Amino acid sequence: MAAGYQVLREPLWNKGLSFTPEERKSKNLTGLIPHTIESLQTQCARAMKMIQTRQTPIDKYLYLSSLKDQNVDLFYRLVMDNIRELMPLVYTPTIGDVCLQYSSIYTRPEALYISIKQRKSIATMLRNWPFPNPEICVVTDGSRILGLGDLGLNGVGISVGKLALYTAAAGIHPEKTLPIVLDCGTNNETNLKDPLYLGLRQKRVSTTMQQEFMDEFMAAVKEVYPEMVVQFEDFETEKAFKYLDRYRNTQKCFNDDVQGTGAVVLAGYIGAVDLSGVPLEEQRLVFMGAGSAGVGVAKQLMEYYTRRGLSEQEARSKFWLVDTKGLVTRDRGDNLAEHKKYFARTDNNGLQFRTLEEVIAYVKPSALVGLTATFGVFTESVVRALKASVDGGGLGRRPILFPLSNPLTKAECTFEQAIQWTEGTAIFASGSPFSSVTVDGITYHPNQGNNVYVFPGLGLGAILAKASRVTDEMVYNSADALAKSLTADEIHKGLIYPRIERVREASLVVAREVMKAARRDGVSELPEEQWVEWEEWGDVALMSYIRQRVYDPVSFGDARVRL
Repeated sequence: MAAGYQVLREPLWNKGLSFTPEERKSKNLTGLIPHTIESLQTQCARAMKMIQTRQTPIDKYLYLSSLKDQNVDLFYRLVMDNIRELMPLVYTPTIGDVCLQYSSIYTRPEALYISIKQRKSIATMLRNWPFPNPEICVVTDGSRILGLGDLGLNGVGISVGKLALYTAAAGIHPEKTLPIVLDCGTNNETNLKDPLYLGLRQKRVSTTMQQEFMDEFMAAVKEVYPEMVVQFEDFETEKAFKYLDRYRNTQKCFNDDVQGTGAVVLAGYIGAVDLSGVPLEEQRLVFMGAGSAGVGVAKQLMEYYTRRGLSEQEARSKFWLVDTKGLVTRDRGDNLAEHKKYFARTDNNGLQFRTLEEVIAYVKPSALVGLTATFGVFTESVVRALKASVDGGGLGRRPILFPLSNPLTKAECTFEQAIQWTEGTAIFASGSPFSSVTVDGITYHPNQGNNVYVFPGLGLGAILAKASRVTDEMVYNSADALAKSLTADEIHKGLIYPRIERVREASLVVAREVMKAARRDGVSELPEEQWVEWEEWGDVALMSYIRQRVYDPVSFGDARVRL
């Protein structure tokens, strides 16, 4: 049995000053730590004080990372209890800077680093992971990190950060999470010239070779960890769609950029439509950005309309997608990427619209969604034109404005700009957090349409349902559950997402509805008699089942529950 310094040096065993007198004696800890016994809450107060002494977000991140490497329970209790302050440090926007500097600030391994040079040993590397039977994996190849582009191996920070949120927001035990980066090289010249860069110093291999590598990786996952759910993260657009289509029907996987982003925006949009005063049949949406996220979100929102009685063609006709060349149309004359063809317009009567302003003047949209990774693309003239197009329909109507790109340096506009340019009428949601704004004595609260509201609950639901695959019904129901999880007070304040302090509660509701959707789709491998019992007792019984199986670090004793 582990004892003494061995206990204190193992972050999953170490409880800091929360060890009871009996534990200190039985584990030979007497004298190795101060005599004082402290609750996790007191240790969290000390940690928050230490964080506040750090000067930059990166410094704060490094402190938190060090804390996680010493005491896992303390780290997650700290994040759970201070989610509003610490989520921006654990994930966006700070994680973008972390990825840019990952090779320079690297101190210890915290993921699986699988190089294409070692492709014949993928199964062996998976088995080298020190914790048995991981249940959720986040994998990236670093080819399109946030709005920062190809960061190669440095993109592994995304996998680490996302999995920290799986634990903090949905209670998946940290032992059951597995971050992975697939290193296929990088086309980032800065990385290639950096003597400290940790990845392969070569250009990315061909698309064909990357596909073969991905096939081998997914086959190895199925062999070594057949029960593990795989989340694809920050693959460049064409690969994001291709990999999702290639594996979704044979393995337990989903793409957070395509499906998670789509679901979280859909949840916010459901609430925004109710607040906008624009009838459903008059809603028109312009998307600035036609990559994996843009198309993924548009498809999710389209399903919202088909479920309300519109045909597929009627629903699709509500969407206008814009890229760097202008409105996406079939007759534009360039080689249109395959993923853009579904929403390419054919009713433009030969007209070409090259700028966002031209598109808004032509469409007169009720909603503008940004997924461009281009700061400031929603200019004052663009936002005022959006407001004018909504005002033209009558009094009391409000524009829906979602600048969703991460990090903050890539946001299409700021919350303050949105409030100023729409005279406070915009229904606003961003990808990264903005502060509240007070104008003429009125305080406006921003919504953050962060994927953290969806992917942790989606993953947890898939795990607990023992889903053989992640279906469209499961994804849609994650959005619907999130939209219905707001309290009366949140709705009264004009919010379209729960307060971030309630993200864990919302995630468990999402997980419950995802489990039920998995059962309806016939992909849950739980015994049928279990479902019959839950149906007899209702949602309370199922929620109790979920709560009993999530990780929640506590102060004393060994009351921690592991999946």
